[in-house]
Amino acid sequence: MLSLKVLVVEDDPASLELMTEVLRSLEADVRPVSDSQQAAILVSQEKFDGIFLDLEMPNLDGLALAQEVRTSSWNRLTPIVIVTGREERDTMHEAFSTGANFFLQKPIDRHKLSLLFRAVRGTMVENRRRYARVPLQTEVTCTVGSKVSRGRTWNLSYGGIQVEAGNIKPGDLVRLSFRLPTVGITVNASGTVMWGNENRQGIKFTTMTDEGERAIREFVSQVEKP
Repeated sequence: MLSLKVLVVEDDPASLELMTEVLRSLEADVRPVSDSQQAAILVSQEKFDGIFLDLEMPNLDGLALAQEVRTSSWNRLTPIVIVTGREERDTMHEAFSTGANFFLQKPIDRHKLSLLFRAVRGTMVENRRRYARVPLQTEVTCTVGSKVSRGRTWNLSYGGIQVEAGNIKPGDLVRLSFRLPTVGITVNASGTVMWGNENRQGIKFTTMTDEGERAIREFVSQVEKP
């Protein structure tokens, strides 16, 4: 798997340099940014696996930027770490209410930052897999009402599947059946067609059996392994 892509937003040069150094030593692909307004643009344009936000910054502070992250299409589920020297409960409550997931206390300590990143890493990996699409070429049956279409799949993620099947269009509620070759399980699920063109359609899963969900997770993990 590629390195986790982490955005670090901190207006203090020394703190930004230290966090960047420590996270890179842990094999993270770090994007250090000192301007919170520039960071707001980035989160609207790119997907990150994790985001570290300084609480107190000029122009756009960490809480306001966290809100920007949570309303972005790319990073609304990305884990957010708030970096702060403040310990007030009200501050923590406000940060959590705006979408923060974790806290890192200032002054920044290498050991504590390393421990935090290792603890958060699992959440970041899970989040990446939720969005990651892996190739899948297999037959699929799509049923809309009484109409049945047969086609092929193109790729798969935890949350959805891309198919090539006739007679389905955006907005359709569809029942799906497809087999995961390396796992040896047939997945039955329901979903909504989110987009479509002459060749392919993108379907977001809405319901699925526990067995199907486990099979998809296993399949995605297998394909992602180097």
